[in-house]
Amino acid sequence: MTWEELFSYIQDILNFQLFKVSEAPVTVASILIFLLLITLFIFAGIWIRRTLNRRILKRFKIDDGTSYTLSRVTQYLIISVGVLISFNFVGIDLSSLTVIFGLLSVGIGFGLQNVTSNFISGLIILFERPISVGDRVMVSNIEGDITEINIRSTMVRTVNNISIIVPNSEFVSKDVINYSHGDPTYRLDINVGVAYGSDLDNVLQALKEVADQNGRVMQKPEPEVHLIEFGDSSWNMQLRAWIPDVKHYPRIRNELNQAIVRTFRKYNIEIPFPQRDLHVRSSVKLPLDNQ
Repeated sequence: MTWEELFSYIQDILNFQLFKVSEAPVTVASILIFLLLITLFIFAGIWIRRTLNRRILKRFKIDDGTSYTLSRVTQYLIISVGVLISFNFVGIDLSSLTVIFGLLSVGIGFGLQNVTSNFISGLIILFERPISVGDRVMVSNIEGDITEINIRSTMVRTVNNISIIVPNSEFVSKDVINYSHGDPTYRLDINVGVAYGSDLDNVLQALKEVADQNGRVMQKPEPEVHLIEFGDSSWNMQLRAWIPDVKHYPRIRNELNQAIVRTFRKYNIEIPFPQRDLHVRSSVKLPLDNQ
């Protein structure tokens, strides 16, 4: 086979008509060009998103959540424009695809309800921004930080450094605790019981000292100590301390708990354990009938 025959054979394959869409012929070459253009626009969208995040938006001192939303929306717009351009480039009028899209919408309504729900929820999350990248959230008993928001799902990295893919509909249809929304500060409540025979002033001073000596605890708002309840075997005290970043509360809670134990020993304050008094009554002699 000569080169001319090879080129002619390849040309015949590329020009082979697969089907028509409203009198517009769709050939192998047009399909390949369509896929190439779509791929180029996808990679262009990814490159522009990363450039916006790493170089352009940082210069304007925009917070991470806003910059992430802007870059993601820009990426999706570029891909959408690329789809339109690709269809027109291969000679397919989008108006001729109305019937096909209508049939697909019926299939989506019956078989792809979850995908559609997650897609719409992803748009709501990106524009309404109930959660943002970097937020500490609790959803479906999963606590972690938002690392990535996609059009169908959201990536959550748990406190154990495990990445979990959560469908976007979970953030829209269920209760979500967002610890970081708008303000990352957090009030950490430490509960501890002390024996009834303790000196109350010493207890208050000891707990206040624990908060003041921890460099991670904020002084404004000032830490507070409350006697919240008279328990069965103890005064139930509560140390309320504000910390600047909710993500660090497990470590700070551990530091405060350890400091309470050491400080209570210094002030001779007892942390009681539950006690129960058992009273045993002697049996009662019943009168016997004289028979």
